[in-house]
Amino acid sequence: MNAAAPLADGLPLEIDLELIRRMDRNGPRYTSYPTADRFVDAFGPETYHSWLKRRNIGGIRRALSIYVHLPFCSTICFYCACNKVVTRDRNKGRKYLDSLFREIELQAPLFGDDRQVEQMHWGGGTPTFYTMPQLSALREQLQRHFTLMPDGEYSIEIDPRSVDASGMHALRGMGFNRVSLGVQDFDADVQRAVNRIQSEAQTLAVMEAARAAGFLSINVDLIYGLPKQNIPGFNRTLGRVIASGPDRIAIYNYAHLPARFKPQRRIVDTDLPTPEVKLKLLGLAVQRLVEAGYLYIGMDHFAKPDDALALAQRNGHLHRNFQGYSTHADCDLLGLGVSAIGAIGPTYSQNHRELDGYYDAIERGQLPVARGIELSADDLLRRAVIQALACQFRLSKMSFEIAYLIDFDRYFAGELLELQGMADDGLVQLDAKWITVTARGRMLIRNICMVFDKYLRRERETARYSRVI
Repeated sequence: MNAAAPLADGLPLEIDLELIRRMDRNGPRYTSYPTADRFVDAFGPETYHSWLKRRNIGGIRRALSIYVHLPFCSTICFYCACNKVVTRDRNKGRKYLDSLFREIELQAPLFGDDRQVEQMHWGGGTPTFYTMPQLSALREQLQRHFTLMPDGEYSIEIDPRSVDASGMHALRGMGFNRVSLGVQDFDADVQRAVNRIQSEAQTLAVMEAARAAGFLSINVDLIYGLPKQNIPGFNRTLGRVIASGPDRIAIYNYAHLPARFKPQRRIVDTDLPTPEVKLKLLGLAVQRLVEAGYLYIGMDHFAKPDDALALAQRNGHLHRNFQGYSTHADCDLLGLGVSAIGAIGPTYSQNHRELDGYYDAIERGQLPVARGIELSADDLLRRAVIQALACQFRLSKMSFEIAYLIDFDRYFAGELLELQGMADDGLVQLDAKWITVTARGRMLIRNICMVFDKYLRRERETARYSRVI
């Protein structure tokens, strides 16, 4: 099955399922480079603090983005690979909020008087595990210690089963202007197989409430490759989602890794679609979305032409971080909560991934930073290359030569040799000045980015990652 549809920039998106099948392999999603599995325990609170002190050396002031991790869920979705805590005990949630409030108090003074926040995202778990008064109190705590800019981008992930119309209006009143809803699939058999019973009516009602409340953007998450999924059922889900008109749609590949994620052991292997059917599910999704007018942003994400992501891509300002694609490229990132990842200057840091370690650090009055990495000059260069390809689908060699004082062809001689094979397959175009991802290559952008990953080139061991498709 091959399909093509025009994008806003005039370049069609081409879906060659046979080529995708042949090139499918394990690989990172590049929400960071180096990827989080490269972080080291030697990077602790002291290193993190030292980089905060150097944050604005030279008078360059960087705006701030905040990610808040709220890990609790009241029920378990069998497919989930997130860092979450499944419980119906609301006391556990209250204890976590107390620690989160304390972490905010520990972090904020380290930023001095430079606390302007342009972007914030609350993820999980299920942020709407908490009551609206609890979420409002968290928002007030952040507002007390940071300056949340009035024109900022403030988003939250919600489970449509845990919030109603009044809740959506309450969230909008707290300042949230973007919302992301997990849907995955409306098919009843699929929902039972993954233990996520969520009616279409319930979901659409929340979306309508979000519009009525004045949210600027609505995102819907879907997953292909789930147990019991088939072409007719997923086609019905796609039709219903498209008809509801979300501004963004993410289509994620289900990575079945039961050895790593215990809940997935409750999925029956024989219920999973075959690789051939899984590819057809992907092809169907892409075809229907582009026919409906959505643009392929890259790596699982589609957006309407007038959405901020699509506009940022056209203007060359699109960025990719731990929350996926973003319109805020020049922000430092403060991660708050268990397992949260931050990015300050040329560093990444991650909080303790288990609640016990997180609580212990907070109780001792210490930053809960457990690991991280300081990026080398080579890391920074390769990160920029991967960002350019993943976000803009092309890069100017000259711009990198000027910015990083390198001879691009000489520095990346091995990578360009490997890219030549992809050029032969029609995935990229190579010339003396540019590397351009073709219409055929856009669906395989992860493979193209992996060529520039020094750590993968060293190891050639990619089994730890999900498959590209």
